[in-house]
Amino acid sequence: MSEIDLVRLNFTPASLTALNVILALVLFGVALDMKLADFKGIVNAPRATLVGLAGQFLLLPAVAFGLGLLLKPAPSIALGMILVAACPGGNMSNFLTHFARGNTALSITISAFSTLGSLFFTPFNIAFWGSLNPETARLLHAVALSPLEVLLAVVFLLGIPAVLGMSVAHWFPALAKRVHKAFKVISLFVFGAFVVGALAANWQHFIDHVGRVVLVVFLMNGLGLVVGYWSGRLVGLPERDCRATSIEVGIQNSGFGLVLVFNFFEGIGGMAIVAAWWGIWHILSGLALASWWRRRPPPQPVAVPA
Repeated sequence: MSEIDLVRLNFTPASLTALNVILALVLFGVALDMKLADFKGIVNAPRATLVGLAGQFLLLPAVAFGLGLLLKPAPSIALGMILVAACPGGNMSNFLTHFARGNTALSITISAFSTLGSLFFTPFNIAFWGSLNPETARLLHAVALSPLEVLLAVVFLLGIPAVLGMSVAHWFPALAKRVHKAFKVISLFVFGAFVVGALAANWQHFIDHVGRVVLVVFLMNGLGLVVGYWSGRLVGLPERDCRATSIEVGIQNSGFGLVLVFNFFEGIGGMAIVAAWWGIWHILSGLALASWWRRRPPPQPVAVPA
């Protein structure tokens, strides 16, 4: 077992409770801007939506598992890669898709289904892919991970806040429209500040070991963006849709991953540092890719004469 597998980040039960509540408020704020119409988008673009969801919940976890076998990082790093890959899409994906001149409506539809799909796929992917690698399987057994407990946590931390936020948006649309931007910004800021504070309390561990996760996070994030884009191209999606599927697959909610690390994996250093560095890196890579695409407008579809 590697040294990083033995590192445990300090996090008190009170701090963990506060982190869970703040994450739930973040998801509530995000859901204030979600509508039932977002889910109906699959009717207009079923193939594109399925490509994005398959990339996010099937292909990216497989990529994380494959990189773990190929690169043979410390077991906690390999499991951290699987954990991040199993999380739903990140909160910035819709903004980045819009900035990249991608199909924002498709991005919103994929995000909506991703949030609900994570209720099943997040615990399933952690348990399934983690158990296939003998090194990560030992960590799963060591912490006695119960997929049912993870499912219940996802329901309470993601599912219920999302349903409550969407309910407020549906029944009180004027109120939701008035408060959702401020609520979302403030809750994300508080969540970010809380995570930064947690890292500051464990700063020496982060500095000592972050270099060991830079390469694996770079490769996994890059492959996620590539897989998301080319899976769309291979099935004939237009450029705007491919940009949306690329960003949806490559941008993951690593903040939720951190919450799972502290709730179920005892703050194992390798897993926490992967999730923390991913949260920094995917913003940088996402902004860089979106800026590059923004300078290259997608071709307009050619109208077919009647």
